[in-house]
Amino acid sequence: MTMPYFITLGNWTDQGIRNAKDVPKRVAAAKKAVQKAGGKWHGLYFTFGKYDFIVLAEFPDDQAAYSFLVSTGSLGNVRTTTLKAFPEAEGFKIIDKLR
Repeated sequence: MTMPYFITLGNWTDQGIRNAKDVPKRVAAAKKAVQKAGGKWHGLYFTFGKYDFIVLAEFPDDQAAYSFLVSTGSLGNVRTTTLKAFPEAEGFKIIDKLR
């Protein structure tokens, strides 16, 4: 079984956008922090619209995800909204239990 997936929707803060040139370094640090928390980084996507970016990652548990998110948020560059996600096959297993 895979670790739980988390989809993080993010926006730059005023500080974060002022220092946009540092984004590659901040992303590299975030990837290392995910690994340190026992997680797996799946990708970063910059987006138009309501959110500036989306990150897809796996963490061993909710506590590891939360710790990463609080630590990242405390740096002051981003504000996030995070969704816990289930892969399609896992979602179907849950739905099958409704029968």
